[in-house]
Amino acid sequence: MSTTSLKLPKDIKELAAEAAKHQGVTPHAFMVDAIRTAAIAAEKRAAFVSDAVASRAETLESKKGYSATEVHSYIRARARGETISEPKAKPWRS
Repeated sequence: MSTTSLKLPKDIKELAAEAAKHQGVTPHAFMVDAIRTAAIAAEKRAAFVSDAVASRAETLESKKGYSATEVHSYIRARARGETISEPKAKPWRS
């Protein structure tokens, strides 16, 4: 395991130490977990944005989309446990 020095403002260090104490872990373990959590969230956010950009490009290319009303009805029906066919993409742009 490599060593990294992290300089924290006093107030942040105290917050981290107090939070670690409440969780029953060392301040080091608390900070490692916080960094891990933030890094994983950043990866997920980047993947989400990448997927959204690709979906937008696909939608603009196909010139098809889904009616929000139909999508909402579909989701509500599925949430109620009903079997319902998926909404169909329709042309929306010429």
